[in-house]
Amino acid sequence: MFESLLIANRGEIARRIIRTARRMGLRTIAVYSDADAGAPHVSEADEALRIGPAAARDSYLRIDAILDAARQTGASAIHPGYGFLSERPDFPAACAAAGIAFVGPPAEVVAAMGSKIAAKRLAVAAGVPVVPGFDADTGDDAALVAAAASVGLPLLVKASAGGGGKGMRVVEAAGDMAEAIATARREARAAFGDDRLLLERLVRSARHVEVQVAADHHGAVVHLFERDCSVQRNNQKVFEEAPAPNLADAIRSRLYDDAVRLARSIGYRNLGTMEFLVDAATGEHFFLEMNTRLQVEHPVTEMITGLDLVEWQLRIAAGEPLPLQQEAIRASGHAIEARLLAERPEAGFMPASGRVALWREPAPRQGLRIDSGIATGSEITVHYDSMVAKVIAHGATRDATRQALIRGLSDLTVLGPDTNRAFLVDVAAHGPFAEGQATTAMLRERFPDGWTRPTLPTDRAAGIAAAVIAATTRPASSSPWNALRGFRVLAPAGRPAVQEFTVTLDGARETARILFDGKALALVTAEGPLAIRVEENPSALSFRIAGDSRRGTAVVEGETVAIRLGEAEWRATVQTALDAHQAAGAGGASSDTLLAPMPGIVAEVKVAPGDVVEAGQPLVVIESMKLFQTLAAPRAGTIATVAVTAGETVPAGHRLVALAPDTTS
Repeated sequence: MFESLLIANRGEIARRIIRTARRMGLRTIAVYSDADAGAPHVSEADEALRIGPAAARDSYLRIDAILDAARQTGASAIHPGYGFLSERPDFPAACAAAGIAFVGPPAEVVAAMGSKIAAKRLAVAAGVPVVPGFDADTGDDAALVAAAASVGLPLLVKASAGGGGKGMRVVEAAGDMAEAIATARREARAAFGDDRLLLERLVRSARHVEVQVAADHHGAVVHLFERDCSVQRNNQKVFEEAPAPNLADAIRSRLYDDAVRLARSIGYRNLGTMEFLVDAATGEHFFLEMNTRLQVEHPVTEMITGLDLVEWQLRIAAGEPLPLQQEAIRASGHAIEARLLAERPEAGFMPASGRVALWREPAPRQGLRIDSGIATGSEITVHYDSMVAKVIAHGATRDATRQALIRGLSDLTVLGPDTNRAFLVDVAAHGPFAEGQATTAMLRERFPDGWTRPTLPTDRAAGIAAAVIAATTRPASSSPWNALRGFRVLAPAGRPAVQEFTVTLDGARETARILFDGKALALVTAEGPLAIRVEENPSALSFRIAGDSRRGTAVVEGETVAIRLGEAEWRATVQTALDAHQAAGAGGASSDTLLAPMPGIVAEVKVAPGDVVEAGQPLVVIESMKLFQTLAAPRAGTIATVAVTAGETVPAGHRLVALAPDTTS
């Protein structure tokens, strides 16, 4: 076995690998970019080295920097985790040349299966069925557009390299092909360094089922059962579970046989995953791709088998035989994993970023596992994937597991950037997923008009925010004259007094009035005062509202407050009426102005001042967390100003492009 292990990754997977390596007695070495200098994985490793600036291309995707870190620390092996360099064949090749063990398959196998195009051809050669499509991309966009006619619509444009929904676009109409291809190429190039694409027939009523395989250097190949990953948004997995619910044993057996046969036919080594589409209507299955690495969803397999898959990877990489043969591998119970993402599900799953004001995990309990890459104070940046943690539950039955997962998600608190936590609770609690009948179309069909985030009435949310700010900024003396700036006394001396606040929620302003009466405070409503009691706790504030049995949580940073009450979460900026008046500017944006809908990096500017554009014409492309969004002209007109350049990092709400005023009306 190795003496030391360098983890060429970040976040929750780096921490996950460190845990197993430390248990096995290995010295652990972390690497980090400038953006991750204070990240949890850095402090948890025995050693940590900086490898470059924040952008992945300048740090986590630099093979030379990672190998240099390995040489400096004397690392005897490198674990790539997933994403980044984990499926780049030049990485294991470079490790081999440097005399450092790579925890994964050899370079030639990564090359063969890392390309979806090559993998499909190998599957066909092994007698494994594949989805019909076109896989002869030469980089000619026009040729791909022409090939779409033979594949038929609707179809899926996919990056040949990588996964995770990057470089994927569903095309319903022929007129959308060109833009879909351009965007998919751009995302694939940014995420994987390879912009080759393929086209596949879109199987609408499909289940996404994958088989975990393991192979050693002595010819043994086994499967560790299957996982169902059908719940997806924008072609990215949201929930994963094992075993696959309501799957016929005959289909399950065929999947195992095909997965093991294909792994053996290509001379596979280490852990990998064979991914299949199962037609929910016909029961047909089609090979999609092989992931030559550890999967994000590997914990559900660990939970049902009781095995540590990272330990398996390390032992295989060290030349040891498989820890168990097929007949000795058993599964027990059911496991479900939910991916916690920094995003806004109610806004088309738009990525979110910012500082984590509070991260509080549920109390430890049997059958619940949290794999997280963040802590209170962590910065979620636009440079990396939006996944910040995974919540995994295990139980005797699927329904018991699902209920445990819901409790775990509900007991988890993360304040700061928006997340999909409440969305995960909603999906797990109702509908086809609760019944074990999910397909890849489930989220689209269940939320045809988009998901709606749980909210409080705007005036109530604004009032709670004002009360929390008022409680935290009020001095020990109860005299209103010692309170916030702009205080307005509405009662004689010695009697209760009222403070007026301006609260900004999602860009809209609300007025809230807080009643001070000694040490107590209340929100002034049309029905009368509503008492709100705010208490300080070690990590955050808690509050209770009269007549409501729930306890809320809040974190205050200056004039900003992040709040959770039940499943509702919101952020607000709170000012006294005087401060708000003094801070008022010249006004906001209009339909003449294009603003950044999220923090991100300007990937492309498609227009210049003086250009005449049509309504809906693409103007700017924004990249955030490896995903690209094309922003279009809000109306026809002439470009007056372009306020950004390609490569520039911008915050949400930043002015990008302005149209000349419309003088026709």
